[in-house]
Amino acid sequence: MNYELNQLPERTVKPRNTGYTMVMDKGLSIRQAEDLIETGGQFTDIVKLGWATSYVTSNLKEKIELYKSANIPVYFGGTLFEAFIIRNQFDDYRAVIDKYGIEHVEVSDGSIILDHDKKCEYIRTLAKDITVLSEVGSKDAEKIIPPYQWIELMQKELDAGAWKVIGEAREGGTVGLFRSSGEVRSGLVQEILTKIPNEKIIWEAPQKEQQVWFIKLCGANVNLGNIAPHEVIPLETIRLGLRGDTFDHFLDS
Repeated sequence: MNYELNQLPERTVKPRNTGYTMVMDKGLSIRQAEDLIETGGQFTDIVKLGWATSYVTSNLKEKIELYKSANIPVYFGGTLFEAFIIRNQFDDYRAVIDKYGIEHVEVSDGSIILDHDKKCEYIRTLAKDITVLSEVGSKDAEKIIPPYQWIELMQKELDAGAWKVIGEAREGGTVGLFRSSGEVRSGLVQEILTKIPNEKIIWEAPQKEQQVWFIKLCGANVNLGNIAPHEVIPLETIRLGLRGDTFDHFLDS
């Protein structure tokens, strides 16, 4: 860092398994991706090309190679996986992954109805050759999944070979883990943590208030996802107690 400060929480360093920051690229240009790497690359652990934006993104291969050259893995959003699955094109999906040299995939069922045993089968198949992140939760705000079912789904997907499970929130942070207002379903999260190890979960938390809540609950090295590119450095300061929201959270009493 640029100067010394005492009483800061110890942050894990890349490549890391906890304290993970997953950034959502919703259609950045090559120049914008270069800016992200320059300003926030050291704090960015992985980039998700949001939902199916990769289908219409110009210079896709060039952008993927740019991130990879900065040692930042890239993966396609889970909605793209679902778009292939609902069209019975799983083999075509795998071919796309191979074509672009993608080393991580997201398996989700937030927009489609997919038998959970079948979802786990996809995870097992993909996990033989690639790192799988599986997403739990629905994009339908009206669909409320009880805590015991979140736990059961997450555990089965981890057992099937998922490296980490992702708690659904969409890019706006208003479904799944959160109420339509963006408020965290705190009882849900705390119940999940009684059974699923914190380091195995990436919590989608695009809103600052959500990031603060998870950091105060789980510490500076909680895994957070769906972070906007321009929020990477602000998030790092929240993790370190260098923004008003967590300013005294890590100080010795």
